[in-house]
Amino acid sequence: MAKPKSKNTGITPSWASNWLDIDKSIENLRKDMEKAFSSFPSIHMPTMPKMLQTSCDVIDEGAQFRVKLDVPGVKKNEIKLQVTDNSLEVSAEHKESSEEKKKNYLRKERSQVSYYRALPLSENVISGQVKAKLVDGILDITLPKSKESKVSKKQSIQVQ
Repeated sequence: MAKPKSKNTGITPSWASNWLDIDKSIENLRKDMEKAFSSFPSIHMPTMPKMLQTSCDVIDEGAQFRVKLDVPGVKKNEIKLQVTDNSLEVSAEHKESSEEKKKNYLRKERSQVSYYRALPLSENVISGQVKAKLVDGILDITLPKSKESKVSKKQSIQVQ
């Protein structure tokens, strides 16, 4: 900050040097506060479970639809499939926790991931003949096509 000078004499007024000292003191205080707070450990607030939209391929193979979904880290018993005559609903939820105890040391970690996808189908399917298989984090669902039916039923499918 430049020192103010009186217009006629070129001499710095006494009040100006006091302001410069205050300015330096405030800047030093700011730097000291930054140092003090940067030494604190970071605090991570708990978060809501992650809801991920999974990658999906819908393939029309003529007589059937084939749906492939990426669901990494999920086991087959954690997947829920709901099929109606003209839609497919896939949901999965995986929870994991670990704990490590040592002398004067305890570490606990928890994670949770959820997947959800609802897919409308362009043609009706036979919901009772739908098959699903999970291999290496990829869910492969086969949905045989049907002729149009007037009654829409919702059916759960077991993943193999």
